[in-house]
Amino acid sequence: MAKKEVVKVVKLQIAAGKATPAPPVGTVLGPAGINLGEFCTKYNEATRDKMGDILPVEISIYEDRSFDFVIKTPPSPFLIKKYAKIDKASGKGANQIVATLTKEQVKEIAEIKLPDLNAYDVEHAMSIIEGTARNMGVAVKGVNDKELEEQGKAAMLEEKEMAERAQELEAMEAEVKEHATVEVPDSTDEVKKEDNEEKEEE
Repeated sequence: MAKKEVVKVVKLQIAAGKATPAPPVGTVLGPAGINLGEFCTKYNEATRDKMGDILPVEISIYEDRSFDFVIKTPPSPFLIKKYAKIDKASGKGANQIVATLTKEQVKEIAEIKLPDLNAYDVEHAMSIIEGTARNMGVAVKGVNDKELEEQGKAAMLEEKEMAERAQELEAMEAEVKEHATVEVPDSTDEVKKEDNEEKEEE
């Protein structure tokens, strides 16, 4: 049997067990002419045991509109957020730590990702995951301890400075209010007073 020629390769990220012909699946695969219902059924059956995960899938489409697909491991950032129990990464990258992982959790993520990582072994995969986590603002206990300590000190210092600035602002506002309530003598009254004093002297 002649080998079928692949005419298109499509990559998608779809929630496990929840593929439907609606966008984004239908939008991307519809123009390729494959049977959307068949793809969704096969994908959902293959990923039902991973419900809750977002899985990358690589779909090879042949000239006769048949297809094959390969399911990859979940993206590293997705797994890191899942294990760290956070909805989003730090907006300031490594400069803002929003969560921490244990070495054991990093190892679990590395073992999941190993088939899709350019890594020699689990230890190498762990270092890749640690780097990704660091860029997301997720520290690893035993690896980023010094950074965590320094950030804690920096946060305390920043808090202290903010409190001092607030006190200074309050003092300035009180001073402004105090000056605002002082009565300014009318200049005409001063002139009249001086005229009266001159007359009395005469």
